Parts: sequence; structure tokens; C-alpha cells
Amino acid sequence: MSLRPPGSFRNQSDTGFGVLEYELASERADALGRHGRKVETALTGLAAWKADDAARIDRETLVDAASQAVWAFFIQREICGLRNTRDVITRYGIPNEVLARLGAIRK
Repeated sequence: MSLRPPGSFRNQSDTGFGVLEYELASERADALGRHGRKVETALTGLAAWKADDAARIDRETLVDAASQAVWAFFIQREICGLRNTRDVITRYGIPNEVLARLGAIRK
């Protein structure tokens, strides 16, 4: 997909640096979108879990998967320069049990 670069990049296109910066920003935005979709998928799976599903899949597994997805999403947001996570927590409706496990690695 081809996009027109913002005006701030047009005057630097002769040096090649503006093109590189534009491509890097595009990749960061794409990665942020992919991580956001992974968070949505993990949280949807967690919300859809019912006690009858206990034989099929463990709730702890879903919480762990959601916490890993949210943690990776927060890291990607920080890479993009977005440091405030309160809006994301509210927007995605991230449960406290998921937030409590951020960064924890199961063995």
C-alpha cells in the first residue's frame, strides 16, 4: 500500500533520510496495530470463557496469554513514544487480573 508522506518529510526526501524515517514510522505503526489486534483477540477469548469450558481450556492459560499480549502491546506503545497506558486500559477493558500478571513469565 502506498501512502503520501506528510509535509514534514517532503523537504528531506532528497537526502534519503526522510524516506527512511517515513518507512520506520510506518513499520512502528503497523507493529502497533498488529499488537493491538492480538490484545483484542486474547481479551475476547478470555471474556468468552465459561465454567463449562474448564475441561477444554484452563482460564489461567487464557489470562496468561492475555497478559503476554498486553505486555507486548505496552512495550510497542513505548517504542512509539506513547507512555500513558490508562487510556488503553479503559479502551480495551483490560481486567485487573491481566494487569497484575504483566511482565510475569511462567515456567
